[in-house]
Amino acid sequence: SLLQQGHSFLPAKTIAHIDHNMNSKSSLCALLYACVASNYANAFGVVEPTVARTPLIQRNEWKQGVEIELPDFDLLFDRIQTASPLAKQVMEGNTGDGFASVVDDGQLKWKKVEANARKNVHHIDKLDSFQNVKVPLLRFRSTIKGPCEGDLFSKFIMDIDERRRWDDQLANQEEMYPIDPRLAVSSTVLGDVDRFGECERIGVGYVQTKQGIISPREQLILGGHQRFSDGSTILWGTEMEEQHNHLLPPGQRHTRAKSHLFAATLTPTGDKSFDVEYLLQMDVGGGLPHFMTTPAIVDAVKKLFNHAAGYFEGGEGSELDLYLKSKYEDEKDFVVKVIDDDLDAHPHHQALRDSESLLFTP
Repeated sequence: SLLQQGHSFLPAKTIAHIDHNMNSKSSLCALLYACVASNYANAFGVVEPTVARTPLIQRNEWKQGVEIELPDFDLLFDRIQTASPLAKQVMEGNTGDGFASVVDDGQLKWKKVEANARKNVHHIDKLDSFQNVKVPLLRFRSTIKGPCEGDLFSKFIMDIDERRRWDDQLANQEEMYPIDPRLAVSSTVLGDVDRFGECERIGVGYVQTKQGIISPREQLILGGHQRFSDGSTILWGTEMEEQHNHLLPPGQRHTRAKSHLFAATLTPTGDKSFDVEYLLQMDVGGGLPHFMTTPAIVDAVKKLFNHAAGYFEGGEGSELDLYLKSKYEDEKDFVVKVIDDDLDAHPHHQALRDSESLLFTP
């Protein structure tokens, strides 16, 4: 995780209170297996003290006064860029060619797991450890035919019904604490739109997997969605630590899966194609050896991309076609104006809020 094991919070914290207006089914829950880690850096405890206060939401009998700490976004995104050349390219504004213009600086000694240009996931690489965490970091690359629609791609892993079309291991996901992104932007470096893009979503949620070959796992995740002016998207997340366990929903506790890095970067390479680079560094917990769990993680991520590839290749009358036509009509009918300074004014903001979850999980 972003927090060193056994390392308590420093006094300086960035805290975002929950906006009670964000009361839809949307759930920035469970960017499962999605966090950034270091054994020597506490990303939650190095931010200057800034407090953004708004009315709180009360869900599932949670007491009022809950405070959500925000991480050091400089540290988080520096780590993402270190492992993802495509994310670095997007954040530096050098997009257009996707993987074709990516340069490997050679600082990280990646091992090739698979490489086949004819497959949906055409390249998989692995680091045995990253940021002094001895858990494999996997990097998946895929080139998808279709328009680069970050909101739509995120539905494959954030919408419970869409997700269940390719993932049968999801047991439960629940919105816990959505955060008004305006507050996150105003109180942190995320306000630097030129560097971080526009913060579309941010919040905390919970996910639980089913009983399978291994027992159920659970996670509590803070995650978000950054949109860039060139049409690129970065989905990111970081797992909360044990000291945040009071935020977990009531009920039976399960083994915590420890995710140490997650990011998914999408960037257009034309009107009808885009590249995706997906990072995942995850320890499923319970003392299972990585040589046993890594193949299962690889297989799960492949299922996600196979589903996405089929969806985006849809023609006239397909789900993709209907989505794009609906989006066009929504935007055509929307008159750009400030409506009580309401972030939900635009239909796409509301569409995101109506999603079941923001589950960035393999």
